[in-house]
Amino acid sequence: MLAGIFFIWEDYLMKNYLKGALLLGSLFIVGCSSLVEKKEQANIIIKNGTLLTMNEKREIIENGVIVIKNNKIISVGNEDLLKKYSATKIIDAEDGIIMPGMINTHTHVSMTVFRSLADDVPDRLNRYIFPLENQMVSPEMSYIGAKHGAMEMALGGVTTMVDMYLFEESAAQAVKEVGLRGIMTQNIIKYPTADGKEKGETLNRAVAFVEKYKNDELITPGFGPHGPHTVTKEELLKIKELSKKYNVPVSMHVAETDGEFDRIKKEYKMTPVEYLDSVGLLNERFIAAHNIFITDSDIELMKKRDVGIAHNMVANIKSAKGISPALKMHDKGMRVGLGTDGPMSGNTLDIIGQMGYVAKLHKLDTKDRSALPPKKAVEMATIGGARAIHRENELGSLEVGKLADIVIVETKSVNMNPIYDPYSALVYSANASNVDTVIVNGKLIVEDKQIKTVDSKKVIKDITDFKEKVQKVAETL
Repeated sequence: MLAGIFFIWEDYLMKNYLKGALLLGSLFIVGCSSLVEKKEQANIIIKNGTLLTMNEKREIIENGVIVIKNNKIISVGNEDLLKKYSATKIIDAEDGIIMPGMINTHTHVSMTVFRSLADDVPDRLNRYIFPLENQMVSPEMSYIGAKHGAMEMALGGVTTMVDMYLFEESAAQAVKEVGLRGIMTQNIIKYPTADGKEKGETLNRAVAFVEKYKNDELITPGFGPHGPHTVTKEELLKIKELSKKYNVPVSMHVAETDGEFDRIKKEYKMTPVEYLDSVGLLNERFIAAHNIFITDSDIELMKKRDVGIAHNMVANIKSAKGISPALKMHDKGMRVGLGTDGPMSGNTLDIIGQMGYVAKLHKLDTKDRSALPPKKAVEMATIGGARAIHRENELGSLEVGKLADIVIVETKSVNMNPIYDPYSALVYSANASNVDTVIVNGKLIVEDKQIKTVDSKKVIKDITDFKEKVQKVAETL
């Protein structure tokens, strides 16, 4: 009997000992886990690259890390951030250059369908482009060309574009499908066009376009009067009021040709810039493209009105029009960004290619090797472009709170080695094919140099098929 009692007591002690051990073990685990900081969840983390922040101090962070949640940047720093954040997608930049998405401040993206046509025809705009557009431009053409051009820009590291063309609602649809951010302006001109046969039709179309897209996340609609001499004063006054009413941008060719300058001077006794100011268009919503034939007083006036400047160096020199004093404007603190112009003018749509030309041509123009160093060219391509479109609080640099528009340029290709200065590498060595990764609004749209949002083979096939229609019309001009 005593043996039985002892066995029961021993069993009781053993069971409670195990319970106590388990309890102590649980308490130990909980205590240890409390010592480990819980990581904050993000959507994307980019690591292991050289971060060109393009912030006010132009900080460069080696072994940089950038953290994205939803569509914004929530942290920028070094590899210590990996202890604080986790993400569903981690991108290894593999020693590449991580930079803000580039901004194309002026183009006509749908014109990719006309690229390489009659490149060296004198008076090309009037003798060739306008007649071709009147016969060929349609909603279908605008969509096909814009999709192809937007894909090209994405693959070249452009995340935001400023566009002006016909049937702009079709172009906007294509740009949105590719995933780019677009300031899309409907072309307005006093001559009959494919999308406006009657007087005032293109302006009415522009208003309808603004109404449709005014609250879109990626597309910012606006007005695109063609030029000071190609739009009536009456319509310019209306555009001024409508731009103010809807609080949307106005993109316009300004002082692009000597003929335009002479015509406005003769008719109004003013320069094109002075004339536009007289009708009230020069303000913080205005983006002026080209600006070749401008005076020192024009520059001061544009600075005073806080207008954005789209510097299209390659298109300007290809057409033999001249060199815009954009460097002077930049150094005066004006809002200068880079643009490609349309793919029938500058032919390519990447901003990386523009940077090298801009840096070199301004050196030649000033006869000063130190003029416009690489850092300044990269500024124009990023934060300068953001300033030109008056969105520097959202775009153009890698800073907390800004929209997640980010590009990774790989540095493994033979043309990118060795790198002593990342700014020099981008401006003098890189080309569009070095762009590896592109994120727009927090969404990955290019990865491993491949577009993820659209079927690239179909996009190229569509534009190739359309070429046959263009060829038949082109042969008659």
